Amino acid sequence: MEGLIQHYGLFVVMLMILAGALPSGFSRTTQRFQFNVEWKNVTRLCSTKPLLTVNGEYPGPTIAVHEGDHVEIKVTNHIADNTTIHWHGIRQLRTGWADGPAYITQCPIRGGKSYTYKFTVQYQRGTLWWHAHYAWQRASVYGAFIIHPRMPFPFSAPIQDEFPIIFGEWWNGDVDEVENEMVKYGGGPNISDAYTINGLPGPFYPCSNKDTFIKTVEHGKTYLLRVINAALNDELFFAVANHTLTVVEIDAVYTKPFTATAIMVAPGQTTNVLLTANQVPDSSGTFLMAAWPYLTSVFPFDNSTTAGFLRYKNTVTENIKHPQKMPSTFEPNKYNLPKMEDTNFVTKFSDKLRSLASPQYPCTVPKTIDKRVVTVVSLNLQDCPANKTCKGYEDKRFFASMNNQSFVRPSLSILESHYNKLRNNEYSTDFPEKPLKPFDYTGVDPVSENMNTQFGTKILEVPFGTNLEIVLQGTSFLNVENHPIHVHGHNFFIVGRGFGNFNVAKDPAKYNLIDPPERNTVAVPTGGWAAIRFKADNPGVWFIHCHLEEHTSWGLASGLIVQNGPRASQWVLPPPKDLPSC
Repeated sequence: MEGLIQHYGLFVVMLMILAGALPSGFSRTTQRFQFNVEWKNVTRLCSTKPLLTVNGEYPGPTIAVHEGDHVEIKVTNHIADNTTIHWHGIRQLRTGWADGPAYITQCPIRGGKSYTYKFTVQYQRGTLWWHAHYAWQRASVYGAFIIHPRMPFPFSAPIQDEFPIIFGEWWNGDVDEVENEMVKYGGGPNISDAYTINGLPGPFYPCSNKDTFIKTVEHGKTYLLRVINAALNDELFFAVANHTLTVVEIDAVYTKPFTATAIMVAPGQTTNVLLTANQVPDSSGTFLMAAWPYLTSVFPFDNSTTAGFLRYKNTVTENIKHPQKMPSTFEPNKYNLPKMEDTNFVTKFSDKLRSLASPQYPCTVPKTIDKRVVTVVSLNLQDCPANKTCKGYEDKRFFASMNNQSFVRPSLSILESHYNKLRNNEYSTDFPEKPLKPFDYTGVDPVSENMNTQFGTKILEVPFGTNLEIVLQGTSFLNVENHPIHVHGHNFFIVGRGFGNFNVAKDPAKYNLIDPPERNTVAVPTGGWAAIRFKADNPGVWFIHCHLEEHTSWGLASGLIVQNGPRASQWVLPPPKDLPSC
């Protein structure tokens, strides 16, 4: 009976929305923001450097709206270089012009110019984020995007307060030079000098005791932590010493709650957790909260730890501005952190993620599919061109690919070409829907069986409403790495995962089609595969890429064109008048 009452209540709300008779609390409003992309001198790790920011803030300002709101964000570029902003996880229903990836849905905003991103936040609530989507600018240009729900939370714990926990990476040098060096010589990028929590490295880094995130809590109260991984190139574990975290949301989708001592968040992903301050602090009055990398790579990586503190209110140390400097050695088990190589922990954690699948929040996973695409996600070695210097393995160049296609951005945005029906030969819709050369993807020698990739702008095109399954198959080329793959314009359901090679004859029978997790970024298991399903019901052009920035730079990307539907309400809206030109 209770379920029927709740279902009826939701039905009434939907009728009110359609009739335009919502109560004042549900009124649709327009939220306007001003973003100024500008340089600011920032000091971290003993030195000061110019840092690219929005409004001089690092991290950038938090955008907070309610579901159903119209959003207008005017971005003015005050630097000489181009820029764009992507609203990560916002579905952009029919408003692909506001999605942001350079040369996919728009030409970049030139120096001295402005562009206003306009979209409506529909059928989404929770924690997302925004970031620059040009070159490696998101190293410092990022912030939280919070959508407050119109309905009460589907969990009963009373929340005292909420706050973002945004992971980032810090380079002492110029990030542009790091990227340029990598592209020029085909080697791996210089690793970052620190991880950060809300832009602050914390006490395990030099000169950083004062640059430590501290959150004061009250004993017995429950807090909502909005955890965002904005790091460029690393999956990260996060934990709070002596405390248990209750996972309630991923990528702005509610989940069946479960408890965990730690969580793993891949770049691009968000995870909301509840924390109850129910421990008794020691004489310091604090508990350490820390993040360090989940390691699946043989390449050099940032082997360090960012940390902050939960400070309990009404302790003798409450008025001390900064806790005592932490010891130089770090014991992860003491602070609930898994070992860096703990793939078993990651697998068990991922297995616990489930959609609510309730009447209020149904799980709309397609039970049948119209098309299955199997794409091999790999790193590649390219032979060094004549008379060139290459700094990759065996003096070759590193690249990356999907089905041996290394993505090249065109000179005009693909959405413009598609919308205007331009056939300029800058892209094609013949992306291979299965591997060109089937082989033992995860069992071959990492180097000897490697093959040169092909370069181009091949993307997939499907009719509106296609029930699409994409199997993302990892390889052992160079490295059996975990790949966080982000799909723009759509949420998807992770219906299956496994290690080794995907078996089309056996694995689909083991899919979860009842309550699979719904996300916008999937961490493809190291040395394994992940199968995602969604209805391609958002017309436009949508980027699909690895959210490890080095891999995207190497070409681990593709795109999806969803054709207009039969009705005008299923067509891409016309481009705005201030859309930047190339």
